[in-house]
Amino acid sequence: MLRLVLAVIVFLGALPAQATEAGWALLRNGGHVVLLRHAATTGTVEPPSFDIEKCATQLNLSDRGRQQARKIGALFAARAAPVEKVLSSRYCRTLETARLAFGDRIVEPLAALDKPTEATIEADVAAVKEIIRNFSGSDNIVLVTHLENIQALTGASAREGEAVIVGLQGEKLHVLGRIVF
Repeated sequence: MLRLVLAVIVFLGALPAQATEAGWALLRNGGHVVLLRHAATTGTVEPPSFDIEKCATQLNLSDRGRQQARKIGALFAARAAPVEKVLSSRYCRTLETARLAFGDRIVEPLAALDKPTEATIEADVAAVKEIIRNFSGSDNIVLVTHLENIQALTGASAREGEAVIVGLQGEKLHVLGRIVF
């Protein structure tokens, strides 16, 4: 019985590493879309005084999150995963993740990647799918966003700082791979 439990633990522990390696293999070839959940934050609930224009009123990256964002960029460079464009939610934590990972020069804010509301979710999903549908670059495009957006687009969950590589088949986004940072 103990051997069976140990085998299951080893098998489950290897899954993220295998998923990560398969994800890197996809990105090395370019032409893919990456939904990247922002790096680790200082909390889990947005303050009631939230203002999109003021970082002090938002959840922000923790020190660990800033290190994680730098690691994301370093690994994209080290793994030769070319990045053509980075679009980011306008929230401070997503912009900071994008800028620390990929540099200011290629990061563009995009409201459709902001945390969705009931009033905006359909339009946001449609706008992001349109971006994905029209992407035909030879390098990769990274969309830095929030858990709620990733779930709305794919039905899948993602950890803070996790990359979900997606492809559009018809009107549905499919998860092609993942990278855990």
